[in-house]
Amino acid sequence: MPRYRGQAALPLTSILEERATVTPDDRVTLLNLAYRMLGSTHDAEDVVQDAYARWYALSDEAQRAIRSQIAWLVRVTSRICMDQLTSARARRERYVGDWLPEPLPGDARWSSTAKTQQDDPAEQVSLDDSVSMGVLVMLESVTPAERVAFVLHDVFNLPHPEIAGIVGRTPEACRQLATSARRHLQRDRRLAVNAHQHRSVVAAFKDACEHGDFDSLIRLLDPQVSVRTDGGGKVRAALRPIAGSEKAARYFLGLRAKEFAQEITEESVNGRPGLVTHANGGINGVMAIAVHNGRVTDIWLVVNPDKLQVWQGFNP
Repeated sequence: MPRYRGQAALPLTSILEERATVTPDDRVTLLNLAYRMLGSTHDAEDVVQDAYARWYALSDEAQRAIRSQIAWLVRVTSRICMDQLTSARARRERYVGDWLPEPLPGDARWSSTAKTQQDDPAEQVSLDDSVSMGVLVMLESVTPAERVAFVLHDVFNLPHPEIAGIVGRTPEACRQLATSARRHLQRDRRLAVNAHQHRSVVAAFKDACEHGDFDSLIRLLDPQVSVRTDGGGKVRAALRPIAGSEKAARYFLGLRAKEFAQEITEESVNGRPGLVTHANGGINGVMAIAVHNGRVTDIWLVVNPDKLQVWQGFNP
């Protein structure tokens, strides 16, 4: 299983450089970091804004005592994220139905702007892969400390001694936290993907949904396929995961019968082929889709309008 490492607009290893000021790329890096920790662009924006506000609240003397402003901002952003993750668990217990990460359109702000320099391409993948829905969903199942350690080390290449000062653990403990999160990834079949096969299966799934072709849906869906929908109590959605190809096929045919989608388009969702549904002149659903061995293994359908705001007016 490859390890998730890569570059943001600014590699975090450069925070060890002593720079007095930050650049616009540094803010992009902080947003990328916060989104991967929280799974929400809105929360990521708030966290980064909070981190900057804390910087400007420091006295001139306190600011001069800090050798690297970006290093300080990364530490503060990461700590705020860890606090948010801890409180988010309690909030999500009260969430109506399934909580899913916010899906992203093909927006370069949230992915790498340069190819990762890899010593061994077989052992590493790009930052773009770390933003996939499969990874973000998996990260919801680990502890806040594991998630922070994994994202900082395996995705952004921060060394364990630096992470230790952020999460309040020893470097060895941080190493174990990242390893534990990595094991979850290694067991997750949803992460294996062939790009060409993925696009072909998604296109075939779209066609079968549009034509109400039950038999084709059954052939495309893995027998153990899982469908999770997030309506957030704002719109009607399945409150529990839908398991199995027959139930999943009937669910999507039911959506067609209810004219849930007047149009379905193929779009990049979190960096991978997905589908977007349109109705009444707007986007009313975004599907992230995992494919393995030529079949759909997971579908994450977000219909909560609060999580679709970034898609409204989006032009691919």
